[in-house]
Amino acid sequence: MSDQWFFDTETGEVTQGASSGWESRMGPYKTREEAAQALETAKRRNEQADAYDRDEFGKD
Repeated sequence: MSDQWFFDTETGEVTQGASSGWESRMGPYKTREEAAQALETAKRRNEQADAYDRDEFGKD
């Protein structure tokens, strides 16, 4: 069994190993907990990138 974890955006399920197509799969993550937080992690990273763009380039 794979030691990597994934989050399926269509079903909201966390799986060990890549069980869905890449179109709806986020990961890999090292732990089940990290995979379960995939959407929150992506949101936080997007917010950080947006803040960087605003600070560095004056973009909204």
